[in-house]
Formats: sequence, C-alpha cells, structure tokens
Amino acid sequence: MVRSYRDLEVWRLGLDLVQDVYRCTAAFPKSETFGLAAQMRGAAVSIPSNIAEGQARDSTKEFLRFLSYALGSLAELETQLELARRLDYGKGEVPELLVQVNLLGKKLHCLQRSIRSTMLKVPTSNQSPATSGR
Repeated sequence: MVRSYRDLEVWRLGLDLVQDVYRCTAAFPKSETFGLAAQMRGAAVSIPSNIAEGQARDSTKEFLRFLSYALGSLAELETQLELARRLDYGKGEVPELLVQVNLLGKKLHCLQRSIRSTMLKVPTSNQSPATSGR
C-alpha cells in the first residue's frame, strides 16, 4: 500500500533523473545557463514534484491529473534532450538520460493504467454491491 509519494518508484526515478539532468547541464556552455540548461532543469524538477503533489491530494482523479502533468514535463524534457544532442551538448550523458526518460515514461503510463483499472472496479456510491446485478 502506498502511504506516501516517497513509496512510489516513479517518484524515486524522477529524482534520479533530476540529479542526472543537473549534472549533465552543468557541463553545458555558459551561454546556456539561462537558456536550454535552465529549461531542462525546470522540466526535470517538475516531474517528481507533480508526482508528489498529485499523490498528496485527497482524490484519485487529482492524482491522475498530476501524473498527466508529470508526463507532459517528461515529454518537454525529452524534446530538450534531443535538442541538446543535436547541439552536441552533454555528449556522453544525453543518450543515457533519454534511456531514463523512456523508462520513466513507461512506468508512469503503467501507473496510470493501474489506477484507472482500480477505479473501474470500485462500485459507485449510488449502486450497492447487493443490487448491482439486478
């Protein structure tokens, strides 16, 4: 049972990704400090932040919405990593970061599917289990 966002593998993987993005962007040209590097760091930080905020909400629908935000930030980061690769920034780190992004995206989609399937199994409040078959 998940008691906290800290129990979620996707949150931990998100934090690992943030740490690796910070390390990678530290080697970018100084001219990118307030450009691409800052954009990538912001998108990366947004991923585990949205996972944490969504899980801390009192609603499964809210959690799903924030997981969607995390996926949006992940797509943003992936786009920025592709640009960094084209510009030859972070040569050694960018391919590995893209692997991490791909894995985290798969796990976030699986979590969403799992939550949605659980929501479908829960009887609605206006339909009791005893009368649902009638």
